[in-house]
Amino acid sequence: MNAATVQLGDGLVVSLLGFGGMALTPVYGDVDPAEALATLHHAVDAGVSFIDTADIYGAGSNEELISKLLKERRHEVQLATKFGLVGNPAAGYSDIRGDAAYVRQSVDHSLQRLGTDTIDLYYMHRRDLRVPIAETVEAMAGLVQAGKVRHLGLSEVTAEELREAVSIHPIAAVQSEWSIWSRDVERHVVPAAAELGVGFVPYSPLGRGFLTGTVDGSKLGTNDFRRKIPRFAATALDANQGVVAAVQSVAAELAAAGQPATPAQVALAWLLTQGRKLGLPVVPIPGTRRAARIDENLGALTLDFTAAHLEKLDAAADAVVGSRSADPSWVSEGRE
Repeated sequence: MNAATVQLGDGLVVSLLGFGGMALTPVYGDVDPAEALATLHHAVDAGVSFIDTADIYGAGSNEELISKLLKERRHEVQLATKFGLVGNPAAGYSDIRGDAAYVRQSVDHSLQRLGTDTIDLYYMHRRDLRVPIAETVEAMAGLVQAGKVRHLGLSEVTAEELREAVSIHPIAAVQSEWSIWSRDVERHVVPAAAELGVGFVPYSPLGRGFLTGTVDGSKLGTNDFRRKIPRFAATALDANQGVVAAVQSVAAELAAAGQPATPAQVALAWLLTQGRKLGLPVVPIPGTRRAARIDENLGALTLDFTAAHLEKLDAAADAVVGSRSADPSWVSEGRE
């Protein structure tokens, strides 16, 4: 099976579904490195060629893992990585840096770990509020001029920040959390991206696994990053089961109508439908440790919803309880 392709902003063409590399680091529990590499190879074999990582995933170990894939298949991959967060997801972030010197330092370190000469899409991972965004984007633009980076991206920026960045250099994509239970970006950021010709790359499109119906928040491991997120707290989980129930119900209705579907496929297909509805290219980047899940995720590309399905999912999303971030100021929702 081959995934379809889509053009984000600035002429960057990627597979319609991407792969989020953070799942292949110990943020949701221990990882088998051999299985992780096999999963990456399977993704590319299946046509999922847009691979997303970041310098802080596993303190650089995720980039090193992906370098093993790139060593054999660089020409088959559209590679995205990020800079800006200091620390790691499991232990907690200690700082955000967007100063020009850090931008230049970070890209060289990433290129070395990845074992490549050029990064296809280089993101500012989070906004450093101590530094004008113009300084950060101008430094990133310098990386394009130097041939180290092909396209620029921004993660968790507000609409205003996106507009300022685009006035300096073309932006290929905004990467922010977006899913059936995380829709705040639809208020301002998504419309701005559509207007400016910027693509959107939703991370955690399956709600960090919650929307699949397979996550029991009360049984998360002690080193599981989700323990820090308010909507996974015991006080919120019961209320949030409503969105899971809606996703499962739509999956069952599709199956009864001759479209076999899983909750994960429903959640991903919903995002693709939203992209068409709101007028911009949308490329979700679900992550997984298992190759079989990649094949399952690709099944989302063929699902068709009725108006009733969309109404049910929209209604469930309105009832979600709890912030999507342990620190709302670090995501666009907390600064709009």
